[in-house]
Amino acid sequence: MPLYKTIIVNNATKVLIWKIEESFKELSFGIHLTDKNQERLDSMKSELHQRGFLSIRHLLKEVGLVDADLIYDEFGKPHLKNGKFISITHSFTFTGIIVSDIPVGIDIEMQRDKILKIAHKFTPFQEYKTIANADALISKLTIVWGAKESLYKIYGKKKLRFLEHIYIEDFKFEDETTSGTIDYNDETNTYQVYFLEFEGFTCVYAF
Repeated sequence: MPLYKTIIVNNATKVLIWKIEESFKELSFGIHLTDKNQERLDSMKSELHQRGFLSIRHLLKEVGLVDADLIYDEFGKPHLKNGKFISITHSFTFTGIIVSDIPVGIDIEMQRDKILKIAHKFTPFQEYKTIANADALISKLTIVWGAKESLYKIYGKKKLRFLEHIYIEDFKFEDETTSGTIDYNDETNTYQVYFLEFEGFTCVYAF
C-alpha cells in the first residue's frame, strides 16, 4: 500500500500522504464504512474520487482510526470522536490528512498554470510581479493558495474570503515555512504554515 510520506511535525501532530495507485477493489479491502459514508461513496460519479475517499480511510488506519471515528459538522468540517483535530485533502492521485491535539489544516494541489488566471481572486497579485520565471510563479501561487485553503479549513465556517480575510506572509522557497493570518469578525489569529513539493504537487499544512 503506497503510504507516500509521513511527517512527524511534533509530538502532537502528524501528516500522512497517500499516493493513489491501487484499484477501487484493492482499496476497498479491509475498509468498513458507516451506512452514511457508504452512501457518499456510492454517489460519487468519479472512480478517482471514490479511490481517494477510500485511501483516506487507509490513512486513518495508519493512525489507529476507522471510518466511524470521523464525523462532519454542519459546515462540512471533519472532526474526530476522540477529541483530536483532523484535516483532509484530495487532489487527483494524492490524498493527505493531518491529525493533532490542536486545530490544523492541510491542502494538496496539483501545480497548474490555471492558477495564473485566478490569482487575482485570492491574493494581491502585484506582490508577485517580480517573479519572472513562470514555473516559479506557479509554484509560489500554489503554495499561497494551499496556505489559504489550510487556514480556511482550520476556521471551518463559511463567509471567510481568501482575498479579504486571509493573509500569507511572503516567503523563500528554501525556508519551507511561513506564517498566515486570519483577520475576521474583529478577531486576528496567526498560524504557522509549512509546505513541500513532490511530483508536480504542492502540500501545505498549518496549525
